[in-house]
Amino acid sequence: MNQPVVPDAVQEVRTPDPRVLAHRIADRRLQLGLSESALATQAGMAPRYLQHLLAAGVDFDPAGLRRIAWVLQLTYDELLGGRTDLPPGQSGPSEHPALFRLTTPECWDRIGIRGVGRVAVAADPAPTVFPVNYAVDHHSIVYRTAPGEATAPDSGSPVSFEIDHLDDRAGRGWSVLVTGTAERIDDPVSVRRLHERHSAEPWAGGDRDLWIRILPEMVGGRRIGSL
Repeated sequence: MNQPVVPDAVQEVRTPDPRVLAHRIADRRLQLGLSESALATQAGMAPRYLQHLLAAGVDFDPAGLRRIAWVLQLTYDELLGGRTDLPPGQSGPSEHPALFRLTTPECWDRIGIRGVGRVAVAADPAPTVFPVNYAVDHHSIVYRTAPGEATAPDSGSPVSFEIDHLDDRAGRGWSVLVTGTAERIDDPVSVRRLHERHSAEPWAGGDRDLWIRILPEMVGGRRIGSL
């Protein structure tokens, strides 16, 4: 069997615990539908050697780990330090997690001035959710879209807005939900003021000059952290 061609070693910048590394490899292997035997074979080693390598750690056979990374479709750094493009929440909660209710001022404080959140719009058979670049304008949420887009509901339509943050290292996070109705802003004076005041440039690009305002009816949130 021809072994994969692997680039020369680079200076290791991480030395993960062997148990953490083995767990990461097992998770990725299962994600790709590979058995432990198949991983070993494709990496050019015997299954018993693979088990020994994982128990021994990074310094035992760096070249073997680079072959494993190649089979798992990861870079060597991603294998050792973990991927950076995964959704948050991989590490789990803190040691003694507790759930706390956020006050309305605390919710608005976390929403901040601008950012990227998610808007849920009523649709059949189920609501559809879209990421939007938003800004806060007088305790309402505003964002830009284009007429005819799913993110451009009619005035008076029920909508909700959600934003959250998770800190994997600390095992804590929070989530805020705003529910209310949509308002299409078509008054030229209001539109000009919003363009001048807020830099909510849509990441989707294109001609998106229709401003939508979410008029809040209920604002609530939760945070999770240690007791």
